[in-house]
Amino acid sequence: MMNLLVTTMVAATLTVPGGGPATLQRQADELREQGAPAVLLEVDTDRRDIRVRSGDVPWRAHFRIGSFTKTYVSATLLQLVGEGRLSLDDKVDRWLPGLVRGNGNDGRQITVRQLLQQTSGLPDYLNGMTYLFSQEGFEQHRYDSLTGTEAVGLAMKFPREFAPGTKWSYSNTNYMLAGLIIEKVTGHDWRIEVRNRIVRPLGLTGTTLPGNNPDLPSPHAVGYERFPGPDASPEDPDYGEAIDATRLNPTWGGSAGEMISTVDDGNTFLRALMRGRVLKPAQLAEMKRTVPTNDAFRSGWPGARYGLGLMFVPNSCGGSWAHGGDIPGFKTRNGVTPDGSRSVVVTINTDSLQRDAGVPKPAHDVTLDLIDTALCG
Repeated sequence: MMNLLVTTMVAATLTVPGGGPATLQRQADELREQGAPAVLLEVDTDRRDIRVRSGDVPWRAHFRIGSFTKTYVSATLLQLVGEGRLSLDDKVDRWLPGLVRGNGNDGRQITVRQLLQQTSGLPDYLNGMTYLFSQEGFEQHRYDSLTGTEAVGLAMKFPREFAPGTKWSYSNTNYMLAGLIIEKVTGHDWRIEVRNRIVRPLGLTGTTLPGNNPDLPSPHAVGYERFPGPDASPEDPDYGEAIDATRLNPTWGGSAGEMISTVDDGNTFLRALMRGRVLKPAQLAEMKRTVPTNDAFRSGWPGARYGLGLMFVPNSCGGSWAHGGDIPGFKTRNGVTPDGSRSVVVTINTDSLQRDAGVPKPAHDVTLDLIDTALCG
């Protein structure tokens, strides 16, 4: 498929279904006003690919995809379900006996489906890693290693949020457990299974599972991070100066958020997933069975519903499937039409945006309008 690299100079001469390059370029430039140091996006269709950038980012940049990792991990686990090697209704304790215990958390009551669906009620292990959210703590611990078992142990120090299956709440602990279950079922590290089942078969040559490696493959943008100041509030984080957060040990994200990819690979994966090239029909249907999210999540994505490592987001042409991700230095957003005919991946080289003076705060996720343009026009 042809890659069409679009700059402001040539954008006006090109037209495509959905949002045209000139409109996408303008919206990418507007994200700079919202505090994005740089923006890179690619729209893929059956006819052509359109790539737009604003700011200092290579055209073929690698970037950390954060929680977009969850979609790959869910798809890998669902492949194992399709092979009859486990069931979505299995209790966590069947595969990881005794690991989920304490403070009301109980793996004997939680199913694999509830992990992937974010309805387990388990607390987020990041609650025990608050040092990552201050500059001093981040600088001190950015190269620390964390295993999935250690992450779950951190989570068990906190009380469960609700009885399994009764509510929805986003918790990275769920996907650390999903990675551990993949390992228990297959006898292989989750990274090996994701690589062998998804990355290699789809030819995702820019996608890596770095483990303890703190580096990004070249080329890449610098990933910037700002940290809340002493007078921070939900309305105003009072950010300090940005630091270079490009290098870090991503194992604390693990199977909940460790992977590295490119806009091209992200689109290839999303379109292949929707077109049945990753999962059997029964498992893809399970992935797309959604439940309502909570008010905090819907403030970013109005009307969003969550499936199994995939969320459905209403838009002006009906809706798209997506899963974004944030990790220090990088913000990933995306969307794909239900038939897989059109997709978009957006990367911003910070997840701590500081708006220019006088620029109003967006009413929803900062990329939502751009993604709507890319998919709907």
